[in-house]
Amino acid sequence: QVQLAESGGGLVQAGGSLRLSCAASRRTWSYNNIGWFRQAPGEEREFVAAITWNGDRTLYADSVKGRFTISRDNAKITVPLQMNSLKPEDTAIYYCAVGLSPRLDRDTSKYDHWGQGTQVTVSS
Repeated sequence: QVQLAESGGGLVQAGGSLRLSCAASRRTWSYNNIGWFRQAPGEEREFVAAITWNGDRTLYADSVKGRFTISRDNAKITVPLQMNSLKPEDTAIYYCAVGLSPRLDRDTSKYDHWGQGTQVTVSS
């Protein structure tokens, strides 16, 4: 059974940092990529960052490039998302997901399993 669980969300002031984590079950190893997405109220879910399971490639949305870093922890089977220089427009529910696509993808339809999400709120 594929299970994903996000954690680390919270309330932070603009300019601050948060570190999200996606804990994955061992079944997720059969997938090629893991991604982070976010959804603000009244908005569509949007791509944030993705990484291959072997960690050799990453992909970022232009809006977070240079501020967010995705990585993977093989020992703990987690995928952290370090978020620095946070802005009020980063406020959203953040989700992690896994996909079988042979290449990193920004399209939500390319991801097969999703976690429940964690709330990030950035105050101005």
